[in-house]
Amino acid sequence: MATSGAQPALDEAKLNEFMNKAVGDMGAAMNASLIAVGEQLGLYKAMGSGEPMTSGEVAKKTGTAERYVREWLNAQAAGGYVNYDPAEGKYWLSPEQAFALAQDNSPAYIPGFFLAAVSVAHDVERLMEGFRSGEGVGWHEHHHWLFEGTEKFFRPGYNANLLSAWIPALDGVEEKLKKGAKVADVGCGHGASTIIMARAFPNSQFTGFDYHSGSIERARTLAEQASLGNRVVFEVASAKAYPGNDYDLVTFFDCLHDMGDPVGAARHVFRSLKPGGSWMIVEPRAEDNVEGNLHPIGRIFYAASTMICTPASLSQEVGLALGAQAGEKKIGEVVRSGGFVNFRRAAETPFNLVFEAKR
Repeated sequence: MATSGAQPALDEAKLNEFMNKAVGDMGAAMNASLIAVGEQLGLYKAMGSGEPMTSGEVAKKTGTAERYVREWLNAQAAGGYVNYDPAEGKYWLSPEQAFALAQDNSPAYIPGFFLAAVSVAHDVERLMEGFRSGEGVGWHEHHHWLFEGTEKFFRPGYNANLLSAWIPALDGVEEKLKKGAKVADVGCGHGASTIIMARAFPNSQFTGFDYHSGSIERARTLAEQASLGNRVVFEVASAKAYPGNDYDLVTFFDCLHDMGDPVGAARHVFRSLKPGGSWMIVEPRAEDNVEGNLHPIGRIFYAASTMICTPASLSQEVGLALGAQAGEKKIGEVVRSGGFVNFRRAAETPFNLVFEAKR
């Protein structure tokens, strides 16, 4: 028996198990920046065909320095993100690696997440101030890679699910959109979700709203590149003050939990919908209790919530700070407090819960 105040005896096997886990995390932490570099410089895309290449060939194709590229490739090979042939001194991506790393419209494209993850490293000192004071850090205060990475990470999932599963799961919404509906996409960021819907439903009118002016400027550029004409517009406005009171559909993609006053936003949505209109809310997948979220996906969401989502809410009025793992029960309470009676889970994926509230 250990005496009072004495350190408990160490279990060497458990210590080794934990240290092995930590070593894996060390490599993952360093590799996050390398993935961001690979995405920004087009290194993965240069290897996307799967053809074996030397470091010099990758460097030439991307206009980068061979010595940097060689070290980057060796780090990627050590982590299993590329493959290496020692006899030929060449590197290549398997079809699966290319699908996840080089094809930015694939549903498994992951570099955008790492771009966003690396962005918060720029903000650590500011976030530590928040830990001490309880004050928030606004979305707009983060490094610009957060905005770019978020769009690149979420867009493939929206491409894979929004039109094929999420909208069809809503009560009568798909038919309205085909005939011609008025839609507000709130918290639209760079407009990935807005543009996907506008392409699919040419008879409907879409307006993307976001309080972050820089994101709205980027969304307008992307919409122009998509040649969508006046069927989609983007405006700077908050979730509690966007204009209009005759929408058939209002959408919130991965943003309700970031808001300081989600109940106030819910009330505004209720007022902005036509009778019979629908509100689609896409949120990170979460159980209603902490222990239900203690797994690898929950770890990612809790980490993002600590560094991005909770500080964003705390920087705003009310500062409810739902967090990215709020769960269906809390989201339902917010929605019903906003005046909605009809609330249900309409669809789900391993990463998302999709809710519908009807006016």
